Amino acid sequence: MKIKCRLKMLPSGSYIKAGPSDPIKFYRLPFIGSLYRRRIELCLSELTGGNRILEVGFGSGVTFLNLSEKYEEIHGLDLDADIETVSGVFEKLKIKTILRNGNVLNMPYQDGYFDSVLLISILEHLGPDQQEQVFKEIARVVKDGGQVIYGAPVYRPFMKFLFWVLGYDIGKLHLSTEKQIFAAAEKTLKKVKMVEMRPPLLSSLYEIGHFVKYKVSGPSNDRDYAKK
Repeated sequence: MKIKCRLKMLPSGSYIKAGPSDPIKFYRLPFIGSLYRRRIELCLSELTGGNRILEVGFGSGVTFLNLSEKYEEIHGLDLDADIETVSGVFEKLKIKTILRNGNVLNMPYQDGYFDSVLLISILEHLGPDQQEQVFKEIARVVKDGGQVIYGAPVYRPFMKFLFWVLGYDIGKLHLSTEKQIFAAAEKTLKKVKMVEMRPPLLSSLYEIGHFVKYKVSGPSNDRDYAKK
C-alpha cells in the first residue's frame, strides 16, 4: 500500500522512554526500524483529522508531531507513562497534549467526546475475553460516525522470530491474535477497510483496522452501533 503519511520524528535522544517495553530504541535500527515506522505510518494514513483525537497507549509520543497537523487537541491514555515528562517534551515545541494514566477498559472520558481513537500495538496485549468490552468502551467515547484506527501484529513464525531477536517472547506478551481483535471490533463498529503491512517477499506482518462508529439512526434516536 502506498504510504500517505510519513512519520515525523524528533532528533535521536529527544523522546522519553515510557517504560521497559517501550520500543522507541528500535525505530532507527536498520530494517527492523523501518517496520516499526511503517506500521505507524499506515495507521496515520487512515486518519482524516478533526477536533479531538485519543491515542490509547501513546508511550513516548512518537505519533504526536503528525497528529498535531491533523487535530486541534491530542489526548492520550496510557497505563504507566510519565505524563508530565512526555507532555513537557512537546510543550517545548508548542504542541499541547492532554495526557492521562488509565485503562482502556474503563476510560475517564465522556460519551461521544472524540473524532478519532487510535490504538497502535495495544490490543494484542489484552485477552480475547476482554476485546469485546474494549471496543464497547471505545465506541462509547468516540462520536457518532467517528473513526477507530487500530494496528495489530499478524501472528507468523517470522514475526515471532523478529521479536525474539529483539528480546521479546510474544507468546507471553501477545494474548490475542489479529483475528480475535477483528472479530470483536466488527461486533460493535462498522468496518471501513483492513490494510496489511506486507514487506517485499514476505507475508503480511501487521494489520490495520479502520472502523467507524455507527451513526444515530432514525427519529427515535436509537443507536444502531450497539449490536445485541
